[in-house]
Amino acid sequence: MAATLQAPAKLSREEVRRQRDLQEARKLGNAPAEVDEKGNVINPHIPEFMAKAPWYMDTGAGPSLSHTKGPEYDPSPSKLNARYDRGQRAEVATRFRKGACSNCGAMTHKREDCLERPRKKGAKYTGQDFAPDEYLQERTESRGVAYDSKRDRWDGYDPTMHLSVVAEHEALEEARKALREKEIDSKSAKTDLNEVKKVAKAGKSKKKKALEDEEFGSSDESDEEDELKYADAADVAGQKLDTKNRVTVRNLRIREDTAKYLINLDTESAYYDPKTRSMRENPSVGVAPEDAVFAGENFTRHSGGAAEVQRLQMFAWQSEARGQDVHINANPTQASLVHQQFKTKKDDLKDRTAKSMLDKYGGTEFLQKPPKELLSGQTEEYIEYSRTGQVIKGVERAKARSKYDEDVHPGNHTSVWGSWFSRSAFTWGYACCHSTLKASYCAGQAGIEAEKQESAGLLLTGTVAPQQKTMLQLHQEKRARPDDEADDGAGSKRRAGDMNSSKLDKALRAEQERLKRTGDEASGDAYNRNIEPEDMEAYRRLRSNAEDPMANLANDQLLPM
Repeated sequence: MAATLQAPAKLSREEVRRQRDLQEARKLGNAPAEVDEKGNVINPHIPEFMAKAPWYMDTGAGPSLSHTKGPEYDPSPSKLNARYDRGQRAEVATRFRKGACSNCGAMTHKREDCLERPRKKGAKYTGQDFAPDEYLQERTESRGVAYDSKRDRWDGYDPTMHLSVVAEHEALEEARKALREKEIDSKSAKTDLNEVKKVAKAGKSKKKKALEDEEFGSSDESDEEDELKYADAADVAGQKLDTKNRVTVRNLRIREDTAKYLINLDTESAYYDPKTRSMRENPSVGVAPEDAVFAGENFTRHSGGAAEVQRLQMFAWQSEARGQDVHINANPTQASLVHQQFKTKKDDLKDRTAKSMLDKYGGTEFLQKPPKELLSGQTEEYIEYSRTGQVIKGVERAKARSKYDEDVHPGNHTSVWGSWFSRSAFTWGYACCHSTLKASYCAGQAGIEAEKQESAGLLLTGTVAPQQKTMLQLHQEKRARPDDEADDGAGSKRRAGDMNSSKLDKALRAEQERLKRTGDEASGDAYNRNIEPEDMEAYRRLRSNAEDPMANLANDQLLPM
């Protein structure tokens, strides 16, 4: 409420009531508004705490809003020009003065602050070409103004100095537009003849089609017109397009929000299109879409009321095609209400149709659902098993598969590794070819025959691997052997029990003699005779071992006496 109190005296209740009624009438336009000292009309809707001047600013001249306005400022450059003498220079010196700039000879600055090009020999040494001194502006204002002005970076700036920059940019823009128009004209000149031919041909075909429609009474639209009849009248969300001045506004975001490309810094994650600022896939890997901060635009496109808005838009287009005045943008409330009424009537019609069909033909008992306890246990799949568990009729349920590859046979094998055990080699292999190499290629029946022949040859030579014994049997055999044939850890006693003792003693003495001779290893006699098992046993017993603490003793002390 605007203030009309001008006297400091206290008003009576009747005067306060009359002033309040007057203010209400001014707000309603039934009474003329107040006018200030300059003849300007005061808006009656201005609050009292703004319209009423405080006691230390109240001049008593009547209603006014001058206390809410600052002092008037004249931005004309005349004051700046009067305050600053631009372009003035002091007198030029004829000789170098002490304390002047050694580069140009001016007294108003030092060499470090000189703005001229550094000379090969400064004015201090040449005594020629002295620069004039700069004109320093003297501050004649009060102390407070001088304090503010000398700290103001724009103090004394002339806005007309920027007009040269503006003129340069405008000239560049005009040149760019002229070049663009020239390119467009050059392109359009090449296609004018083709366009004229196309237009003439299209006019003939259109006229011919119109005559046919009049003759046969046809008014059907083409497929392209059906597809584009809604697109021309509809506005594209998030895009403003003008044929003369194209301005595109796409998918802007609040600047305080995290950018989409910063949610996941992995380069192999969801693709971000910087031109449209869109990210369709979910960048948060391992996070449920409903729990993620941003789950991709494909998730938000079909969430919330987006689908309902699309259905409402289709209803508005179809209603407009039928002659009804329904527009989702011009009157969204009416369009929503009409859509709700349409859906209600549609559901009622569907229910009445279903009820009339049931009343006419029956079948209500088949629509009743079974109990919930039977829904999960019932199925229409029939499976019949035999006594051995094999399926006779129906399809057996699929078994749960593991994370490992199943029914994969590399190398042309028909069985898996470990399906056959070789007793001769004492290892696992393939049952299809009896191969004991895991990465081998399947040889089929030929591989089985080769393995049988190899096993038969090993059996004839007696080198086939014995049947594996249990730990109890090995322990009983060890206890049954005499003490002199007990296993000493190296297995020499067990091997010596299977050999001829006289041949073994003879081989030990021959090995001892060979070790005493020097250079016998180079003679090569050991490679020219047959090696017997007794010779190998003698070599094992008498060979030197660097880690053996008894290796320094004589070999003859180790021989059995």
